[in-house]
Amino acid sequence: MKQHRFGPGPLLNGQGNLCEPGFSTALTKSYDRGAIRASKLRIKEWDYYLITNERYGVALTIDDNGYMGMLSASVIDFANRSETTVSPMFWFPMGKTALPASSKTGDVKKTLKIAEGAFEHTKDGRKLSFRIDRFSDGKPFSCEILLSDEPKDSMVIATPFMKRGHFYYNQKIVGMRAKGSFSIGNETTMFDPETTFGLLDWGRGVWTYKNTWYWSAAQGIVDGHRFGFNLGYGFGDTSAASENMLFFDGTAHKLSRVDFGIPKKNDGSDDLLSPWHFTDDEGRLDLVFTPILDRASDTNAIVIRSDQHQVFGRFTGSAVLDDGSIVPIENLPGFAEKVFNKW
Repeated sequence: MKQHRFGPGPLLNGQGNLCEPGFSTALTKSYDRGAIRASKLRIKEWDYYLITNERYGVALTIDDNGYMGMLSASVIDFANRSETTVSPMFWFPMGKTALPASSKTGDVKKTLKIAEGAFEHTKDGRKLSFRIDRFSDGKPFSCEILLSDEPKDSMVIATPFMKRGHFYYNQKIVGMRAKGSFSIGNETTMFDPETTFGLLDWGRGVWTYKNTWYWSAAQGIVDGHRFGFNLGYGFGDTSAASENMLFFDGTAHKLSRVDFGIPKKNDGSDDLLSPWHFTDDEGRLDLVFTPILDRASDTNAIVIRSDQHQVFGRFTGSAVLDDGSIVPIENLPGFAEKVFNKW
């Protein structure tokens, strides 16, 4: 697969279509919400952070999907195979959440009666603050986490849909150092930046009504090196580029097509808690993903539906860097998800 690497310039042309589909390792295209020609009800914008170590995961989201917005927090306990997610919603923000036009600058803060979230840039890094008044068994949740040591490269992709004026502009920053803590009630858990890492999923776009995406990421230390990856497919026209990348000590290594190898049950349905087999079309990726738990939810309002399965587990196998070096991977914590949306 020949992939197009785009340069700097505006993301959209005068018709609201992508100027240049493809990929980059930095947020070089400028996103301008005012250049979009679709209804404000169709614009999707979000910042999603995931912080993980060997024991815990914390996911934080602030999004504005036109007709609805959300503050969401999840705590995943890998040892006990349990998770709690609470996602207070608000209606018809239509861009008033004021998510920044770039991940590099600008802060976002949203306050509801029962929850509050803020993602801020400081001189020390990205500061993530959240509270939800009733989280687990009526106990409150709060966290304050600092992400620093941002890698040199990230995954950036500009993907068109077949429908005019529809696109997805996305950045994934994988493997930032994370320190801080989260609390549920009176119990506080600390994060050590030597063993805890954070990723950002920064998304802006106009999506089609019905789609399914597949996304996987992992981050940690492999043989003394900071290593991670971003893998995904399933929506839009990805003929110009895939979103598949390895990250080794902060440098990106581009992959082509990837298949998640989701196992099937006898009736043909997905067997998400059995081992998956990740491979690519160039012989550079061979990973077995052993699930621990499925963070599943299915919100079905007939016209609007979101059927989500974010499966957390561990990856074992190998990956090949651009120079041919083989990275052996053993029990690297990460996730793989399949999400169907009508939105």
